[in-house]
Amino acid sequence: MGWLDRVDDQVDALTRARALQEASRSAEAYTLLERVIRTTTDPAARADAMVQRLCTLINLGRTAEFTRAIEEASAAVRDLAEPYLHGHLNALAALAAHHQGALDRCVTHLVKAARALGSVEDPDRDTAWGWHDLAMAYSYLSFHGYALGAIERARQLGLTAGIPEETFAAPGIRLRNAVALDHNGDSDGCLRVLRDVAADLARFVRTGRAGRLRPSSLAAYGYAAARQASLGDRLESVGDSEPSRLLVHGGDSARARDMRQLGLVCLAVADERPIEAVARLDTIRVSTETLGAAEPARLRSIALSRAGDHPAAHRADRLAFRLAAQRNDRLRDVYIDGIAARIDHEEMRREAARFEGEALTDPLTGLPNRRRLERYISAVVTRGDRVVIGVCDLDGFKAVNTRHGHHSGDLVLQRIAGVINRVMRRGDFVARYGGDEFVVVLPETGMAEAAEVARRIEVAVRAEDWESLVPGTPVGVSIGFAEVSGSGLRDALSVAFEQADREMLRAKSRPRAS
Repeated sequence: MGWLDRVDDQVDALTRARALQEASRSAEAYTLLERVIRTTTDPAARADAMVQRLCTLINLGRTAEFTRAIEEASAAVRDLAEPYLHGHLNALAALAAHHQGALDRCVTHLVKAARALGSVEDPDRDTAWGWHDLAMAYSYLSFHGYALGAIERARQLGLTAGIPEETFAAPGIRLRNAVALDHNGDSDGCLRVLRDVAADLARFVRTGRAGRLRPSSLAAYGYAAARQASLGDRLESVGDSEPSRLLVHGGDSARARDMRQLGLVCLAVADERPIEAVARLDTIRVSTETLGAAEPARLRSIALSRAGDHPAAHRADRLAFRLAAQRNDRLRDVYIDGIAARIDHEEMRREAARFEGEALTDPLTGLPNRRRLERYISAVVTRGDRVVIGVCDLDGFKAVNTRHGHHSGDLVLQRIAGVINRVMRRGDFVARYGGDEFVVVLPETGMAEAAEVARRIEVAVRAEDWESLVPGTPVGVSIGFAEVSGSGLRDALSVAFEQADREMLRAKSRPRAS
């Protein structure tokens, strides 16, 4: 029994919405799904419609609506014990987070999606589509190996459910792999992948199955062929398989529109019209998420080189390489500053078993959160251990958010968490208390030792290269410590926190050495 077999209301409308999206008619699907959401009283139908609606918004590129749509879909899905829904929602939320630039959140959703989809006991068509969307999310984040594994899972489930192989051809996944190779200097590797993509299309044409390819797939095949031609390969395509004809497909997909515009640049280069290609690049606007921020710069380099302006081509190529490297740096920072711990399945399972499923970890930094902090202190004090509590508050954090935005603020919090963790002694405990406030707990420690810990934290924070992360907005930390003492545990903790907070505020008001 498939998922829709368990839905009691408006199944025809939900099935129709799926078909519209497969045909790249997401705007029509959105209108239909909004009607279902307004009129249904069936929780399962409502949840399905909201998950599908999020998919249409991603296809249409309506980024401003992502957050609210995810919140509403999450609320609708939360109480339904259906792993497919949870998996598909997380796969879509990962795509949305990627487009919003929230890489840490994106990775978390990827892990949750894979776990939920992998636990579906009776996979059906919808589960196959969930794996397809998860593969797309992996691909956009440049996890190409994971993407290929997920799309193969989708293809196998699809074949079992009667979905033709070409439906999950997903040339866009290999296309993004190819251009990523080119951005990093491996043009030969890029061409090898693009030729494989072209061979797949030729096979579908030869066997008469090209007409069953999804419009979005046709657009990706068109761009792959155009990109191959821009690198000097001679194309054999004729008729409907010519890149210019393939690029017109894709319906109302924002990604297909981007590929159409960049594809015309590639074709201008291939047709020895490099000046026209450069002029096109000067006038178009495409999302950096479709094929990577480096793709327009790389195409500019190819066009300028073809035009004979080699110094300008070299500058454009260096920019493309720098943009590609920045993406890799962002992914590295996400892992270094706490994501690695959160995507470790075994650790997540151990935490769930130990604390009965309660959320005890701060999702941004990977540190213990306030609830886990309170449990830890209670356990230590109950044993009668001597404890010092420290409150750490960031200086300059408001300016970071104001000047650089909340994404940069999140990166600062992640880095601060890593710095504090790095200088702690064995057995010390660090938690994010909320906002830009962190708490450290030092068991079996006196105030003199606590002062030395505070000094190490301050020195380490000052030594960080904040200028490269948030230029012009220095970041510091103010710290106050207090001992937990007294007969009543609740009162003792409260008094200690208040005292530590006062000490922190005093530290913040003291003049700083420049």
